Amino acid sequence: MASAIFPNLRYSDSLTVVGISLLTAVLCETISWILIYRTSSYNSLKSSIDKASKKLHTFKSPLSKTPKTQKKIDKLETTLKDSTRDLSMFKFKSGAVVAFVLFIVFGFLNSLFEGRAVAKIPFVPFRLVQKMSHRGLGGEDMTDCSMAFLYFLCSISIRTNLQKFLGFAPPRGAAAGAGLFPMPDPKTN
Repeated sequence: MASAIFPNLRYSDSLTVVGISLLTAVLCETISWILIYRTSSYNSLKSSIDKASKKLHTFKSPLSKTPKTQKKIDKLETTLKDSTRDLSMFKFKSGAVVAFVLFIVFGFLNSLFEGRAVAKIPFVPFRLVQKMSHRGLGGEDMTDCSMAFLYFLCSISIRTNLQKFLGFAPPRGAAAGAGLFPMPDPKTN
């Protein structure tokens, strides 16, 4: 029945891409564990970020807005920013190795599934998404999904959830203080 609806689509292709993405995520997290997470310097940085973010959260209560507490808050924010920067630099070496592994796997998958649709999107995506999801595919059916798009989606979701499951997600203070637009803490709202 399914082959009558999608004659050019093999479900094993989709499962192969998802499986390789899962294996790649496990491999990348293993590399990260060897190079980063098991080291004492990472653990000390992580604990200092956790302590600083907890202290900062207690000092930022609306009841304590004196000049003395403001100085403590400024000092804690500086400490948190410095520790987060050090943690990012510490993770950089593993990031290069992981990027190399992902580059090799992507090249392998790209040559394996070149020009073949590996999945069907149940709707016609927006124009911007169409350019990503239909990349490298012939034909006019915009519901066809290329390997690159499926691999990208799987890699993001699997690796993020695997990091949370294994406890390798960045500390809350590091995640909140990083980037141009820090996310508000949901506990304070």
